[in-house]
Amino acid sequence: MTLLLLAGTGEAKRIAWGLADSGLRVLASLAGATRSPEPLPVPTRIGGFGGEDGFREVLAAENIRAVLDATHPFADRISDRTARICAQLGLPYAQLIRPAWTPQDGDDWTQITTPEDADPLVPMGATVFLATGRQTVARFRALEGRRILVRVIDPPTAPLPFEGGEFVIGRPPFSVASEVALFEGLGVTHLITKNAGGNGGRAKLDAARILGLPVLMIARPAPTTGVVVTSVEEALAWVKQQ
Repeated sequence: MTLLLLAGTGEAKRIAWGLADSGLRVLASLAGATRSPEPLPVPTRIGGFGGEDGFREVLAAENIRAVLDATHPFADRISDRTARICAQLGLPYAQLIRPAWTPQDGDDWTQITTPEDADPLVPMGATVFLATGRQTVARFRALEGRRILVRVIDPPTAPLPFEGGEFVIGRPPFSVASEVALFEGLGVTHLITKNAGGNGGRAKLDAARILGLPVLMIARPAPTTGVVVTSVEEALAWVKQQ
């Protein structure tokens, strides 16, 4: 059997290492959003599939017999397409969805559904730390008039699509102490992030709680209709069952 592992998260990395010496043929796929991703211990393709037809071609050419989706919880278009095509082809499919973050005592969170919902909740003159990824930045255009700090992993190749924005370059992991120092140094008054869950991105939320900053938390899209696992261990067990 050949397993296609849709990667790009810390969980996917751990799954790849867990399967590296299993004797199972594994092909990992990275979307290419990060220029220099950390190499995985299994054969890896980088870049998109070129749409639905391209995805089907890869499934056939690589003799894929099961797909494990360990992409970001907000990669809903990829996950929805993958689940649908696997169902059509009769391929086993599972989606790894790490548990969502939940507020703790002292947190000041407001849940929003879309980036556009942020505008009326952020006063003019605010300094907003935007930790939502490069792909959705344009959807925060309504926040013009505030100072918008957009954190990205790689140095930008194009300017922000609105005025008043600045890039902040940083590669995770980040500690709570470093996030507190960053927010204080930049004069951050508001944090906007996606409810990605997991331990890797939690530091910014802990820093916001320490500093008393309001957080606008973008709710997750609905999961696919396929099998859902919530941990690396469950994902590896599912692979073994196949």
